[in-house]
Amino acid sequence: MVQNKKGDRRERELVNRLDEAGFAVMRAPASGSATTRELPDVLAGDGTVFYAVEAKSSSGKPIYLTGEEVEALVYFSQNFGAKPKIGVRFDREDWYFFHPSDLHVTDGGNYRVKRETALEDGETITELKAAGEADESEADAAENRRKVLNALAQGVLDVDEAVEMLG
Repeated sequence: MVQNKKGDRRERELVNRLDEAGFAVMRAPASGSATTRELPDVLAGDGTVFYAVEAKSSSGKPIYLTGEEVEALVYFSQNFGAKPKIGVRFDREDWYFFHPSDLHVTDGGNYRVKRETALEDGETITELKAAGEADESEADAAENRRKVLNALAQGVLDVDEAVEMLG
């Protein structure tokens, strides 16, 4: 029970941190054992990028996730339209995030994150937010290209004008 309280506290902490970073965020009400459906612990989005997060914390020992936990996260994320992330927090450290494919897979088919790996290779909340902003910039650029090509097709622009605008 003490472990559950710590996990619940860490999940609430993660929700607050993501909220402070500008994400709309919620802790899945069925997180844990309230339902037989496999749901992520946290959902977060900023209108451009959406994340489904399985959150784990540790005092310092490596964090392990079962293959089933990770598969369920990926399955949910694909159906929901979110990017799957494993969020890890070690005592006296910040939250770090990984795509499941970036985690070490043990011989038994489980996934492992060591503290050192989190600190060296994990994404921060700031980097998650920046990834969404980069996605938005790419979407804006694609929309501008579409508008230029549409103007070209309608004869509003000639080829040279379109080339210059697409520069």
